[in-house]
Amino acid sequence: MKLARRKLLGGALSLAPLMIGSGALFFQAPSWAGAQIEEPLIDSVRTALSSAIANHAPPVPEFSDTESRLRYLRWLGTMSQRLARKKSDWNTRKEFLQTVWYEAKRAGLDVSLVLGLIQVESNFRKFAVSSVGARGYMQVMPFWTRVLGDGDAGKLFHLQTNLRFGCVILRHYLDRERGDLFMALGRYNGSRGKPQYPKAVLGAQKLWAHQAA
Repeated sequence: MKLARRKLLGGALSLAPLMIGSGALFFQAPSWAGAQIEEPLIDSVRTALSSAIANHAPPVPEFSDTESRLRYLRWLGTMSQRLARKKSDWNTRKEFLQTVWYEAKRAGLDVSLVLGLIQVESNFRKFAVSSVGARGYMQVMPFWTRVLGDGDAGKLFHLQTNLRFGCVILRHYLDRERGDLFMALGRYNGSRGKPQYPKAVLGAQKLWAHQAA
């Protein structure tokens, strides 16, 4: 099942149009301010999502072999250089990228997709708050902390908590849309079926693609 999901995800990404000029790493985009819509969840889905959120394992990457670790370190070095304009401190960049990598992999998502979504949603601002109240890097709506957590929306400004919620929610929407990334991204933004937001995220994703050496 996981392999099938990844194939669907990979296929959708391969068809994504390039929305950003080839010479620019960052672009000035309109505010997309995530506005996920609260929908009824059946008990089994709520339990599964709550369990996924509640697992507080630290975001420490684990590797089965040396080559996998080396690929990760090459990725980390490349992404750190790209992110330097947004986060000047190396330790801050390292913690951020390591957590993004961990939470994206944990949820079965492409890491570059998550980075693209973060760029569009918050432009890498930890304490971003939208006009509708979405919070943090992945602009998670506060109602999710009530539905799946303890109701403390302030925790959405915590790095790993925000990324955990955002990745779990996106994975949930992707599953609901049977692997249709375009529709899942629209659902994440509260604009299901409209092209502007998915195109913006898929365009930004290309800036974070990494070819393993």
